[in-house]
Amino acid sequence: MRLLNITFILFVLIFILFEALKFTGANFPEWTTSYLNDFLCMPIILTICLKMAHYLTKDRSIKISIAQALALTCFYAIYFELILPQFVERYTADLFDVILYFSGAILFLILQASGDIKQKTLP
Repeated sequence: MRLLNITFILFVLIFILFEALKFTGANFPEWTTSYLNDFLCMPIILTICLKMAHYLTKDRSIKISIAQALALTCFYAIYFELILPQFVERYTADLFDVILYFSGAILFLILQASGDIKQKTLP
């Protein structure tokens, strides 16, 4: 879990720094402005979900299952890549975004599994 926590903090700091620099008008390569946040999204969201489960149940041995991680990732992909682009002009449907959401979820699952806590999934 320690590696997951470190990665979470690093990803949140990267997100905050990137958004702050964009706000100041800094120029970035096209791929970073289009895809960086999509990759960072699922590890951040899934870690927050895991920490909330730990807090609410007082059971730090709980882990998010593969099915739960993939279901949440599917929700994000459908919402941000299929639904929102139909109603909000600044959102565009992009298959590569979906690939990055799932890549981030897989990274989360790998980091979660690297911990030494006995696995117990949420019901």
